Amino acid sequence: MANFDETDMEILELLVDEGRRPYSDIADEVGLSPPTVSDRIDRLQEAGVIRQFTVDLDRSTLSGGIPVLIEVSFEPDAVADGRDRLAAHEAVEHVFTTADASVVVDAFIDGGDARNLLEETVDLTDVREYDVRILTDADWTPGLGREAFALECAECGNTVSEEGESVDIDGSTYHFCCSSCRAQFVDQYESLQEEAAT
Repeated sequence: MANFDETDMEILELLVDEGRRPYSDIADEVGLSPPTVSDRIDRLQEAGVIRQFTVDLDRSTLSGGIPVLIEVSFEPDAVADGRDRLAAHEAVEHVFTTADASVVVDAFIDGGDARNLLEETVDLTDVREYDVRILTDADWTPGLGREAFALECAECGNTVSEEGESVDIDGSTYHFCCSSCRAQFVDQYESLQEEAAT
């Protein structure tokens, strides 16, 4: 199990501030060598802490729509599917899911017609109601705040400590709080694989 520390958190803060920062600059900031910084970033990616490096576009400098905030209240059993469908739409920038079965998206829509976006993206029979507001300004400034590392056990959901274990299965890394959770997860996975093969 990877053991993350304050230096890893400093590296994350530097990457959040500037995702294209050279490893040599990060190394100077945290007092490590560039290869060591590279190794730590690789570990953070393998653990799923860093999901991807991306580009943050200022869509207001491009033509192609009106910025809106759309809040969609779904039927409870349709939230996950609705969220995934909205997240996949090219006009949608950010997606948030609330505890009360609502999905909020930041999007750029042509002609200001949010209903067309919803009709082509989700099943409207799953939508209780929706609200659209035109945005006059948006500033996306992700930050870590006072976050701490808290990987979740893939089997039981408990927080994974430094005594935890990790395993790679079919190109994905899974983290576990203990060896029994790891064994149970792997056994279930292998059993499902065998069932699918028959």
